[in-house]
Amino acid sequence: MKQPKYSPADEQALMSQLWSPMLADDPYAYVMFAFPWGKEGTPLAKFKGPRKWQRKVLKTIARHIAEGKTIDIPKLLRIARASGRGIGKSALVAWLVMWFLSTRIGSTVIISANTEDQLRKITFAELSKWLAMAINEHWFELNGITMKPAKWLAELVKSQLQKGTEYWGADGKLWSEENPDAYAGPHNHDGMMVIFDEASGIPDGIWSVANGYFTEPTANRFWFAFSQGRRNAGYFYDIFGKKVDLWDQEQIDARTVEGTDPAAYQEIIDEYGEESDEARVEVYGLFPIDDNVSFISVTLVEKAISRQEPIDNLAPKVMGIDPSGGGSDWFVIVVRQGRKVIDIRKTKITDDDFGTMAGVDFVIDAINHHKPVLAVIDVGGLGKPIMDRLHQQKFKVVRGVNFTWASKDATRWANKRAEMWASMKKWLETGDIPDDKYLKADLPKPKKRPDGNKRGGMLLESKKDMKARGLASPDHADALCVTFAFPVAHSGATIAAGNHKTVVPVGRGLVQAGAPSTHWMGC
Repeated sequence: MKQPKYSPADEQALMSQLWSPMLADDPYAYVMFAFPWGKEGTPLAKFKGPRKWQRKVLKTIARHIAEGKTIDIPKLLRIARASGRGIGKSALVAWLVMWFLSTRIGSTVIISANTEDQLRKITFAELSKWLAMAINEHWFELNGITMKPAKWLAELVKSQLQKGTEYWGADGKLWSEENPDAYAGPHNHDGMMVIFDEASGIPDGIWSVANGYFTEPTANRFWFAFSQGRRNAGYFYDIFGKKVDLWDQEQIDARTVEGTDPAAYQEIIDEYGEESDEARVEVYGLFPIDDNVSFISVTLVEKAISRQEPIDNLAPKVMGIDPSGGGSDWFVIVVRQGRKVIDIRKTKITDDDFGTMAGVDFVIDAINHHKPVLAVIDVGGLGKPIMDRLHQQKFKVVRGVNFTWASKDATRWANKRAEMWASMKKWLETGDIPDDKYLKADLPKPKKRPDGNKRGGMLLESKKDMKARGLASPDHADALCVTFAFPVAHSGATIAAGNHKTVVPVGRGLVQAGAPSTHWMGC
């Protein structure tokens, strides 16, 4: 447990300095005072101070504070920077946290990142490094992704200043795209700072909830967002477009930042090309032209939503079933007819025998309503007993698919799931989907992962990995993707499904994959 580091008189003098307007109102002055720049025997022995872009951000904050003293209720300051890699964003985050908590007793800092690993292993690891070098490092204790005042300091503030310290500190806050309201937190009149590190990966719903942190009319309200521009959609992208008036924003080419390695950036440019998205994101501080983080781009989804295709009544109906049970996952049915998704149904069931029967009833109701020529169900987990029960009840139109089956071309797709998603992506180029918020959110979720196996086939990010990033399972997109598991053929035709064979009875017309017909069902 930390204790006072200096004599009572020196400790009081340090407090007077840190709480004076000279440092409290100027974070650059605080950074220069608090850390041992140029001091021999320290990690900063060869450094004179912050880089130019960092200094510019710190001085922008000081100007905002000075201007705020001239009005009744200062505005919330929003600062965003998109940049290439390795320019010192995490160091700046650490300084901002230290400055805010050191100079504003009782204040709160909320720090979030695109992933939990980023938050724990980079953001808070960097904060730990700078805290260890700070002149007042003994004021705070860091534990995991939480930094709080040391017990001696909290007790001193309570006894001498009669001020509570419950909200004083920095908290790394995780988020869930499925339940953004859970991100809400305290309102603090003493001061509120929110920092989004690698902000491009944080969903829009979390940004919306974060706005609620700043409802207290205090001068000490700051919101910072730092990231490489990895997506050409979403709130962080909009900061540099339609939200430009709300934010102080700038895009920084990493090659212009002193103290970085030009050769490392040139290697990226040489490998991928001057005009490549890799160079735009990793070096230039720009956003990608193609959203190559996601296998299916946001742009492709939005175009499919805006498309208005008529229903082709001659095209056979194919039903896709993603039978998730338990927790926050949805049990989803999607019905596709030719180029158009004509129905989406969703419910929630338990992952037990009662849920199985409820799922069976849910599927039967949809089959009786639409009378599809084929209903494909993911037989991983809950799907297998549901399919078996449907077969017992003579619903032979139902066929199972397993995402782990081998694809028909392992050099292109590492498994059946990747193959089906690839077919769905191709279909979206001319397909028509409804403006369903869940389907719209699900389709761009999975990242593509090349070299999924020794033969080089593409592999999609797993549901487990997506959930580790705070993303909900793409149930709605998976329900649509399984409609591409099998080609729809003449009655009695034999088709291959991984290592399995089945007969798909269809009423009229052979529909071959890739045929230029409005009846094409994909493969």
